[in-house]
Amino acid sequence: QVQLVESGGGLVQPGGSLRLSCATSRSIFSINTMGWYRQAPGKKRELVAQITMRGSPNVADSVKGRSTISRDNAKNTVILQLNSLKPEDTAVYYCNAFDPFTGNNYWGQGTQVTVSS
Repeated sequence: QVQLVESGGGLVQPGGSLRLSCATSRSIFSINTMGWYRQAPGKKRELVAQITMRGSPNVADSVKGRSTISRDNAKNTVILQLNSLKPEDTAVYYCNAFDPFTGNNYWGQGTQVTVSS
């Protein structure tokens, strides 16, 4: 069973920063595009950022310039750094692993990010 273990969510004030981490197994991390999605109440799940096996990032316009996604290959971990947070960034953030060879998607359990004063 594929496991994606997320950490780093919480409550932060507008303008603050958060660092989200997602750890998985070596077998999953090495062949998958890793990414983060988010879902706010009443809205569809949307892509925040993703990074390919070779380290090429793709960042959504909504967070471009305020976020960085990276892979720590030694720890099989993908990291999302979010800066200058806004109330509209409030959502449950989900880690995702996408296998481009099979089309399989794997999801973490989600971590709540709340931006509020």
